[in-house]
Amino acid sequence: ARRTGVMISMETGKASPYALFNLEERGLMFIPSGVPVYQGMIIGENAKPSDLEVNPLKAKQLTNFRASGKDESVTLTTPVDMTLEKALAYIADDELVEVTPKAVRLRKRYLDPHERKRQSRKAAAE
Repeated sequence: ARRTGVMISMETGKASPYALFNLEERGLMFIPSGVPVYQGMIIGENAKPSDLEVNPLKAKQLTNFRASGKDESVTLTTPVDMTLEKALAYIADDELVEVTPKAVRLRKRYLDPHERKRQSRKAAAE
């Protein structure tokens, strides 16, 4: 069992470079920018032991005037490449590996955050 939590997408859409750049300081990313994500999908590893709901779609706030080249482009670190073997070894009991011809994704068993809380309470009670 791993000692770190995961970053879980709270939105469905395309991951923005700006949002991922800001999330990088919280841990390792599993996805590059521009990738479609959905609610409940695991997009990275949290440096802390708890799971973290994050918004990977957040765009940069645009101002009325153009800044002088400041913050125009962000440089992202290369995301962790999840192979099927790595993914299977990585997941916790409440997580699943989703395999398609083009991708190996990690997700929570319960995509809805409220359902996740309910199930974790139920598991703790048993």
